[in-house]
Amino acid sequence: MKTTSKNTLTKHFAASASKLKRYEYGRLQTKRCPIELHGLHNTTDRPDPIAILAQNSAGRIESLLPIRYQRMAESPLAFYRGSAAIMASDLGRMPSTRMNLQACGDCHLQNFGGFATPERRLVFDIDDFDETAPAPWEWDVKRLAASFMIAGKTLGFSDIESQEAAWRAANSYRIHMAEYAKMSALQIWYAQISLKELTKDGYEREKMVSLKKVRKAASLLPHEREFEKLTYTKGGRHRIKDNPPLIYHVSPDREAEFFGRAERAFYSYLKTLSPDKRILLNRYTIQDVAIKVVGVGSVGTWCGVILLMSATGDPLFLQFKEAHNSILEQFTGIRRFKNHGQRVVQGQKLMQSASDMFLGFTTDDEGRSFYIRQMRDAKVKPVIEKMGNATFLAYARSCGWALARAHARTGDAAILEGYMGSTEMFEDAIAKYAVAYNEQNNKDYDLLLNALKNGTLS
Repeated sequence: MKTTSKNTLTKHFAASASKLKRYEYGRLQTKRCPIELHGLHNTTDRPDPIAILAQNSAGRIESLLPIRYQRMAESPLAFYRGSAAIMASDLGRMPSTRMNLQACGDCHLQNFGGFATPERRLVFDIDDFDETAPAPWEWDVKRLAASFMIAGKTLGFSDIESQEAAWRAANSYRIHMAEYAKMSALQIWYAQISLKELTKDGYEREKMVSLKKVRKAASLLPHEREFEKLTYTKGGRHRIKDNPPLIYHVSPDREAEFFGRAERAFYSYLKTLSPDKRILLNRYTIQDVAIKVVGVGSVGTWCGVILLMSATGDPLFLQFKEAHNSILEQFTGIRRFKNHGQRVVQGQKLMQSASDMFLGFTTDDEGRSFYIRQMRDAKVKPVIEKMGNATFLAYARSCGWALARAHARTGDAAILEGYMGSTEMFEDAIAKYAVAYNEQNNKDYDLLLNALKNGTLS
């Protein structure tokens, strides 16, 4: 089922429309798309998930595809992380509210975390926007809730405990959206979720990252910490260490040509930054460029690291990532950018409370789209494998809160509050969907293992 750009939450009313009018509009939408429909998962005439996965791999670096599939084969959760295109296909075939806002597109529990803002404050937020695009708001909620159900089962929690986490994520989303509905547009835009504040919400402190260590890391220069680990000196020039197949340089006969292409793309990227950031980066020169395999869903795309040095020997690491079409676009019919690096950058700035100061985009000589950002700027990734049940539930609430804050920026919180209502019907439906999708994901995971075994995928 395709949605249309006419149904965005920001286009229904003038800015002066009362909250009551917007709330009532949201409530009336339950007649067209009843809340209980969100608990359903349609398996009728479902496309072959392995075919979708193969299609999603088209155009990637073929030599890296085995790494992608190996990572996805590690567990049902790893498979879920790498199969956002499969779920997008499933969501696109289901009834929808048709109320679009800027969606993450790949909103699973491991795409959240803490990071330092440009002012060095530690905040918690969504941290992956490769698939961001306008889409129905509930698609993000469903993917998030299902990820908690799948992760819970992968980590050994019971069915009840895993479903409870999915429910908590949706419940937190609804409750916090109602809070954002009370705020002004500016208050929503300024809103941030501090990492320190989250630790008061039921986390088992012995299972969490030490905030003292994190604060210290945020106060230091992250590039200097990485410099000794990632580089060596050759002929008076600093080079990035190879660690194949995860970090490597192109072959020596191609290196000069590759470096030249990287320089041209970098100078094009500078034009997308504000003047003050361009002046800052003009104090640095490129020393080296290497390919770096990252994540699960991104494996096989052109991703890498750029090492820059200032005249005084200060290092700066930038990460570049290739951006393809969003998996959401074919199901929404909405495409606003020719350069998908720009799509990622603009989507991230719309959703995040504070974005990387060097976030920008570019195009290479072959027309491929990229976005560029700092590498590892005091990032804090929750280690879900070490979470007890109490921490897992608290983390679900945190992610639901962060998603509500992100959606409230480009959506209409009052409309969404009106739609979800004040009862627990919404989270009950989403948790039911999460249970059904966990079963579907397990079946698809088995199909992947069989495809790898018989050579359909390799």
